[in-house]
This record gives sequence, C-alpha cells and structure tokens, in this order.
Amino acid sequence: MDFEKWQALGNDYAIVEAARMPFELTPARVRALCAAHTGVFADGILLLSAPDEPGYVARLRIFNPDGSEAEMSGNGAREAVLYLRRRGWTDSDEFSIQTAAGEIRPTITSPTTARLSIGRMRLASADFPSGPPDGRGELAGDGRDPIGFQHVQVGNPQCAIRVADLGELEALHLPSIGPGIERHALFPNRTNVSWYVPLTADRIRARIFERGVGETSASGTGATGAAVAHVLAGGGSPVTVVLDGGELGVEVSDDLQVNLSGWAAPVFSGTLADDFIKELHATE
Repeated sequence: MDFEKWQALGNDYAIVEAARMPFELTPARVRALCAAHTGVFADGILLLSAPDEPGYVARLRIFNPDGSEAEMSGNGAREAVLYLRRRGWTDSDEFSIQTAAGEIRPTITSPTTARLSIGRMRLASADFPSGPPDGRGELAGDGRDPIGFQHVQVGNPQCAIRVADLGELEALHLPSIGPGIERHALFPNRTNVSWYVPLTADRIRARIFERGVGETSASGTGATGAAVAHVLAGGGSPVTVVLDGGELGVEVSDDLQVNLSGWAAPVFSGTLADDFIKELHATE
C-alpha cells in the first residue's frame, strides 16, 4: 500500500488512493495508521477515489485520527487537490471534487498553492439546533459568565469565540477548555472551536481546537469559521487568519460565499511494510 504524506501549515495528512488499498478503512484501521509511534503519524487520512457522478475529478473522504469521518477540511482538501494535479488525475488548473460537505471547486495557482471555493456558509444548522437564524449563542456553566460565540456551518460545525486581546488568546489552555465546548449539549454532533482576536480590520489571530483531533497548528475550516465571525462583526474581507502554523487567506462575500487560499506541500512518499499490512488486515 503506497501513500504520500502532505502538510499545510503543519496540518499533516496521509493521502491514499482507494484503488491501491488492500482493505476497507475502518475507524480502528484509521487510528492505527495515524498513530504516532506505531503508524505513519498523521492528523488524518485523505482517501481519494473515482467520482460517482459526472463532472468531478475525484471523490475525497477525510478521516480524523480518532477514526471519525470529517465532512470537510480546508487544509486537507487543498493537499488533496494539489496531489491530484501533481499525480495526473487532471491536467486542468480548475476542476471539481466531491466531498461529504458538497462540491469543492479549486483553482491551482502554483505547484504548491491553490484557492478553494468551498461554497456558502450557513449560520443556522442541525449542528446547533437550538440556535437562532444568525447563529449567535452563549456558553454558560461552571459558575462563569456566559461566553458569546458565533456558529458557522462550513461543511462541519464551527464555534468561533472572540477574545479581548492577544494576551488572553495566548494564555488559553486549549486541551483543558476545548473538550468541554466540543461536546457541549448545544452541539449534538460535536463542534470545532476557534478563538480569535482582531489585529486590524482585515487580519485576525486565531487558535483552533478540532473535534476528533484536539489543538491543531492550523485548520482551514477553523480559520473560515473565525473569519466569517469577524466579518459578521464588522471586519473587512478578505481576511488574513494568522494561525500557529502560518497564514491563510479567507474571502467572505456578502452572501457568505467563501474562497480559501493557501499552500500545501508533499513531505514524503512511503509504502507500508508487509507486517504492518497484516496487522491492519487483522484489525477490524
């Protein structure tokens, strides 16, 4: 089984073509593949297969390291589309791929950069069923003052929280506070969480906690959630989102159509050892 390891702003995925896989991906096999010391050490698996509808170059499925399947990942999708172009699935710089979140339309801008049209964001969704049409809500509990947030449906649910200043943002201990928000009763399907602070009218600093992943150096959908929240609060677009792993550009239109721009690069190619393949076959 051959694969490639790619990364975007430190957010790394193993890319696998379904036709080359000797088994089906199960949650247990995903966990084994992504494991730090006994697997290939990845933030997830990108599984590429032939599309099942006309007009698409490929179908992309995205798996988190805990074995759950994600609807969307901005960094992962960018890695996948650049891989597809490099591996000859298409010779076009503009094409479409299928994802669980719907159609993604990338434009390749260089061998290592792309702009993704990821569709129209929604503020009301079944991932925040008690929420109002504008997606605004409050988190309360543990005797603390309520924390305001903005829900954004980016193909997966985002909870964007604005903080007062950079000092407060950097002092947050995400491994402690992230799980409680991710699994809060307001979010029946769990949620990703981004904390952000405006730096200028069109530039924000953000930190991200992803469901099924934990704290991450970068997240395209997390950056999108924070950028949309910033624009809804009066900020300018396009928004440069400064993450631990680097910067992403997020264009947010008046009707919440979003284009996400950034880079991705291959790290290495590999082939799983026969003994590991046998272990994975035995793993259900």
